[in-house]
Amino acid sequence: MEEALLAALADRARWRLVKLLAERPRPVGVLAALAEAKQPQTTKHLQTLERVGVVTSERTGQRRIYALQGAPLRDLAAALVLLAEAAERGTAGPYEEFSRSRERERLAAEATGWADGRSFAFRRVLGEDPAQVWRHLTEPDLLARWWTPDDLKVSELVFDAHTGGRVALEYREADDDGSDVVVGRAEGVVDDSRPGEHLAYRLSPQLSDGAPVFTSHVGMNLRAATGAGAETRTELEVEYRITDSTIDSADFIAGIEIGFGQSLDKLAAILAAHSHDTDSGSTT
Repeated sequence: MEEALLAALADRARWRLVKLLAERPRPVGVLAALAEAKQPQTTKHLQTLERVGVVTSERTGQRRIYALQGAPLRDLAAALVLLAEAAERGTAGPYEEFSRSRERERLAAEATGWADGRSFAFRRVLGEDPAQVWRHLTEPDLLARWWTPDDLKVSELVFDAHTGGRVALEYREADDDGSDVVVGRAEGVVDDSRPGEHLAYRLSPQLSDGAPVFTSHVGMNLRAATGAGAETRTELEVEYRITDSTIDSADFIAGIEIGFGQSLDKLAAILAAHSHDTDSGSTT
């Protein structure tokens, strides 16, 4: 019903009639005159509004009086408020933040090397021991579950977790239903691999023609920590540094802080769920 009401109100002439009826009930002839429209057209518009319940009519003598019904409009307003609140709780806030960051980076991207040396730092306390965290950082099946922002998903992944090993990442839209549209690719190499302690790799996102847009140097340090209940946890510290930046890298760089942060949040949630299942004795 909301869709039908929105469709009815979307017409400019019908919206004008609604505004006139919000002032007081009026006959069709008066409405046509005030709207500067022909009476037959006005009658059709009013009938459309009546079918969706926002207008009622009553014949009085030779006149048909139309009146506006407030309840459907209040229901529609409430639905729109719920959508706005959901957007603020969901991705709209981060997307607006990304849009502002993208504009800033585009203005700054005036020459090759414009962002070289830029760095980002991330820290998470994860609810598993370093050995389990290491598996999620290096095993492709586990890595693919979290290594993208919320609106993307991994479609192909190679991660050879030894020094000199190849890294390759391909991702698509999270809601992709199996199309051939690839949103992005990246290629890189592992620089240092010390299981349970330190992982460093270089990764270069690519344009559609395969040209790299910048190189990210990612270093991850793992350190065992004890939680409140004496369980072993892991402090993960990440340094993300940029070199080889091109002018085309502005949009990519604008999303690093939000996107990589979301990825790490997904990792934390996955490990927290795994820890809970382990503690409860679940075997699923």
